[in-house]
This record gives sequence, C-alpha cells and structure tokens, in this order.
Amino acid sequence: MPEFVRQIPAGDTHERLVCSTCGFVDYENPKIVVGAVVAERGRVLLCRRAIEPRRGFWTLPAGFMEMGETPEEGARREAWEEAQVRLVLEGLLAVYSISRIGQVQLIYRSRFDGPPSFAAGPETEEVRLFEWEDIPWDSIAFPSVRWALDAWRAVGTGPLGAPAGNPPEDPRGTVHLPAEAAL
Repeated sequence: MPEFVRQIPAGDTHERLVCSTCGFVDYENPKIVVGAVVAERGRVLLCRRAIEPRRGFWTLPAGFMEMGETPEEGARREAWEEAQVRLVLEGLLAVYSISRIGQVQLIYRSRFDGPPSFAAGPETEEVRLFEWEDIPWDSIAFPSVRWALDAWRAVGTGPLGAPAGNPPEDPRGTVHLPAEAAL
C-alpha cells in the first residue's frame, strides 16, 4: 500500500499529499453542493434532516453533486431524494463559499413542476411549506440556509440579477452556528 506524505511538490505552491513511491499528487479540492429554494405562493419548502450533521434541524433540499451531472441536474436530483419534489429551476439565486469545510454551494430559485407535491425521502424526517414568519429560525441546520432564504426574500419573484454571495460578516464561510441551538 503506498504511503502518502504532506509536502510541496516541485513547481507547486501548496502542501499536498504526495505518494512517497511514485510521486502521484492527491489534490484535495472543494466539494460542490447544489440545492434549491422551492417556493409556492410566498411559502418555502424546508426539510427536517434525518441524518447527521445537524439531524433534526431544518434545511433546504440540497446535497453534494455527483460525477457526471450538471449543477442543475444535481439540484433537481437532491430535491427528489430529500423531498420527493419535481422542480422547475428559475435560475441561480446564490453562490456561497464555505471555506472551513471546503464547500462551494450553488443555490437555485425554483418552483414546483405542477401542483405542490412532496414527501420525506430517506434522509428527511419531515417536509413542510412555511410562511416566512413561521420558519423555525432557531432550528435552521446551516448558516447558508439562512443566507439563501434571505436572498430569496430579497429577490422575491422578480428578475434574478447576479447571484447573492456570503454576507459581509462571514465572507469566507467560517462562522459556525451555535452548538446549543434548540430544536
């Protein structure tokens, strides 16, 4: 079994994992997360997580892109897997950098493809449409969910301009949610 060591390869500027036998460089790159704010008559769809991290907290239907799919295909797949929702994507709402965990998140504005229909998928305990004032803000799973909901609220049903980004108080996505946030 090859042994990897951390070193700066010749001609590079970053420390990498390098095979001590053959010199293969194992590049570690950010993961891409895709998801959607699904809206229906001013209400948004949220999923209560049935898995860690943040089991029991509310999130958007979102997850990691798979090899061989486009971001749009990934967002539609994740919505189906987590909430049994068929989507029409209206455009890119936000791009977030979460540097502390090596993620780039692409969040789309979307609507139901037909009459609203949803159910919990295998990674979801519950799925609900929430009026803005009824969103369980104290039980939101991740900061980027709150950011995406705020971006959706700011744009509404109007034309999408440039995608929203990290808020000024967390430009690199390094701030954690409080661990003691109650369900």
